[in-house]
Amino acid sequence: MTQAVFSHRTVLLAEAVDGLNIRPDGIYVDCTYGRGGHSRLILSRLGPAGRLVAFDKDPQAVADARSIDDPRFSIVHEPYAAFDAGLDALGIAQVDGVLMDLGVSSPQLDDGARGFSFRFDAPLDMRMDTTRGQTAAEWLAAADKAAIAEVIRDYGEERFAQQIAGAIVAARQEQPIDTTGKLAALVAKVVRTREPGQDPATRTFQAVRIYINRELEELSLTLPQTLRRLAPGGRLAVIAFHSLEDRIVKRFMADAAQADKLPSRLPVRAADIGEAPLKLVGKPVRASAAEVDGNPRARSAILRVAERTGAPR
Repeated sequence: MTQAVFSHRTVLLAEAVDGLNIRPDGIYVDCTYGRGGHSRLILSRLGPAGRLVAFDKDPQAVADARSIDDPRFSIVHEPYAAFDAGLDALGIAQVDGVLMDLGVSSPQLDDGARGFSFRFDAPLDMRMDTTRGQTAAEWLAAADKAAIAEVIRDYGEERFAQQIAGAIVAARQEQPIDTTGKLAALVAKVVRTREPGQDPATRTFQAVRIYINRELEELSLTLPQTLRRLAPGGRLAVIAFHSLEDRIVKRFMADAAQADKLPSRLPVRAADIGEAPLKLVGKPVRASAAEVDGNPRARSAILRVAERTGAPR
């Protein structure tokens, strides 16, 4: 059987790589290889002494990465929360730039068998790493109503979370909720109103996916690791696609860009206050109208860039 080929348009491709301010002899990390759009552009800007390390927990993405025959490139089959451990294993102490393109990739959404999308009726999996962990169906079969409601409310920002959780618990007494079609149909019966153009199941599917893959927890664990590893002058560039992850990125960068806070009336000179470890670079960048026209999934993308200072970690 021929394996389906799924296209992927890398969002904010040039903008994100430009934000890294690539040095030809630098060491860079692509925390989310996906299908390699950012990685390949970074490699094209590196010289012979440069190096790129990519992380991805999706076996299909890792297989794609292994097709890159370049001694400057390494792929690590781990979530990016293993940032420190992955670099330690490669003998890398500091890096000159880190890129994070968050969320789910187009091939994951477009491959119905992965169970990420309600557009296809398929097994309800949703794992980015299909070699380990609990599937969405397994979690929905075991979790209690309160836990399901909390996930859908907090990760999906869904106002009907309690009703959806109740419907799931009731429905699973009759039959397993083990396909995307079953979950989408169940949610559609409960959610009677929704923003124009948005499927009733959109927020629930987002919430369950984020929970199953620990997306927000891994992001919160990884950002401090990138700060510790960045060399002075190194850049951190992060593309977020929804408000929950962007809020984490924005708060982290803003906090790290502030020097020590002291009482306003304390007689201390500004020169005596320590330098902040990060400084923000430019304003947040969004996809152009032309990019959104060609790739509607770029509509919600927002890129933030910060630079490592010489301040102690």
